[in-house]
Amino acid sequence: MLSDEIYSRLTYDRTEGAVSIYSLPNMKERVVLVDGFSKTYCMTGWRLGWAVMPEALARRTELLAVHSYGCVATFTQEAGVAALEGPQDSVDEMVDEYMRRRDFVVGALNDIDGVECPTPDGAFYAFPDISSFGKTTKEIADLLLNEGAWRCCPGRILAQTAKGRSG
Repeated sequence: MLSDEIYSRLTYDRTEGAVSIYSLPNMKERVVLVDGFSKTYCMTGWRLGWAVMPEALARRTELLAVHSYGCVATFTQEAGVAALEGPQDSVDEMVDEYMRRRDFVVGALNDIDGVECPTPDGAFYAFPDISSFGKTTKEIADLLLNEGAWRCCPGRILAQTAKGRSG
């Protein structure tokens, strides 16, 4: 089982935060946890992250890892260390700003007749229910782009991409 926890620090309920599947009983032997710096520390494109897995699996994936994404530049590694060891107030400020934007977007979407948008607990995505319009999410996305100059991505395409399919 794979647990991608790249958004784990971008939660809006800081009293509880995201619960890692890795913290549940018997999961350390069954789960590969992956995380990185791109979302929390705005280091997208730097390709710096980590995986935690059972030792036997780590030994088997070591050769693949070294040749696939090894040899990360020294300055990138140093930036990662600085991000982890440095003050975290900028992360909190970023999350506060994302929450402000989330509240604005969700409120604006819910003000549209026929749209219902739940409030996400984290990250920076909104998934409004637009089924009342009788169109596919792709048709709505194309309409918004062509007639309103709004760029959005249909949720189905995001889900397909996450599963390794092209949308």
